[in-house]
Amino acid sequence: MHVWKFGGTSVGKPERMQSIRHLITEDSTPKIVVLSALSGTTNALLAIGESLKANNDTDANLKIDTLKAHYDSFIGELYKTADGKAAGQKIVDNEFAFIRSLTRIKPFTLKQEKELVAEGELLSTQMFQAYLEEEKVASTLLPALEFMRIDADNEPEIGFTEQALAEMLPQHADKQIIVTQGFICRNPRGEVDNLKRGGSDYTASLIGGAIRAEEIQIWTDIDGMHNNDPRIVKNTFPVRELTFDEAAELAYFGAKILHPSTITPARMFGVPVRLKNTMDPSAPGTLIADRTSDQVFKAIAAKDGITALYIHSTRMLNAYGFLRRIFEIFEKYKTPVDMIATSEVSVSVTIDNTERIEEIKAELGAFCTLEEPDYDQTIICIVGNFSADNQGVAVRVFNALKNIPIRMISYGGTESNLSLLIHGQYKADALNALNDGLFSA
Repeated sequence: MHVWKFGGTSVGKPERMQSIRHLITEDSTPKIVVLSALSGTTNALLAIGESLKANNDTDANLKIDTLKAHYDSFIGELYKTADGKAAGQKIVDNEFAFIRSLTRIKPFTLKQEKELVAEGELLSTQMFQAYLEEEKVASTLLPALEFMRIDADNEPEIGFTEQALAEMLPQHADKQIIVTQGFICRNPRGEVDNLKRGGSDYTASLIGGAIRAEEIQIWTDIDGMHNNDPRIVKNTFPVRELTFDEAAELAYFGAKILHPSTITPARMFGVPVRLKNTMDPSAPGTLIADRTSDQVFKAIAAKDGITALYIHSTRMLNAYGFLRRIFEIFEKYKTPVDMIATSEVSVSVTIDNTERIEEIKAELGAFCTLEEPDYDQTIICIVGNFSADNQGVAVRVFNALKNIPIRMISYGGTESNLSLLIHGQYKADALNALNDGLFSA
């Protein structure tokens, strides 16, 4: 069995949803099809929620009217028969009746907001399943809320998913296509919750790992993961093969095509992930698996909004336990560290979440000297085959960046990542310089 995930832009128009039907039925391979909400829907639902939190019911209802009008138009174009249109209209009417019921709940809490945001996926999957039924496709809808659950730390309970699907899937053995929702789940209280934004990729990977799928395919509107950011750099190209580690580094450090959490379940169970383009289905895309090519430089990604902290103390000279004491503070305030650089009397770290930075600085200041943090920094992540046998890797990188001021360097932590910290104003120049220096013939 395959697991195929389609994002919001892939289902954002009736003709695209129709093209997905052709894609998933081109062969007889059984598939679990994970859908996101129609493009723009999640933002629209969040905006409705903001109006309700502000007790502006009039504004909320106007936004609901606008969104429903979009769906009314959508189903008019999606279905071909009167029965199909009636089925689609019933789905839209029922779900928007529930959305309107949330406007009567006072106060409007986080619980209601999560129920509201889940409506995007509940709408898209029910509408798509009704379309498949109209097209006489052997399919069924399997609600994600019945098998996707997170624990008290907001982490997916993959064991629960594995067991639940093992019980459910045999009941639908006669169906080639099983449709389900991305993103949404239940929490330990049984309430509707989610895997955070972008979590539909994560859903597909969790399902793929849980059922030991032959392959997970993530369908977007770009032909695989590119070697650089095509919004900033000209002449980028798709990377045909990446290892799980390489893809995870790129996703974490800014490659927008893939949610950072996606790789973990797939890697855990050894399920290959293929990135495909709904606008060009024949393109090979990017395959993420255990194997990869011997190419030295594979791809570059950039992560913005980074803050650098510089910590100094002569008490760390020839001492042990000092670093532990520093990182216990970051752990206490649940603030992950991205990059680390050390000398005999100083430690430099980067973080991407400054919510608790004042508390962190106060506790560090009790036994260290702190420089003023550097804000608006960018981490440039270069991924490839950087084993010890590959000579000249660093030389080529630094030659390419000879005109870019570099604040920190992380190299040697893995054989697949070289990361650099620069000020955000140099990001575009750095990405273009690296593209010329590392990938030009």
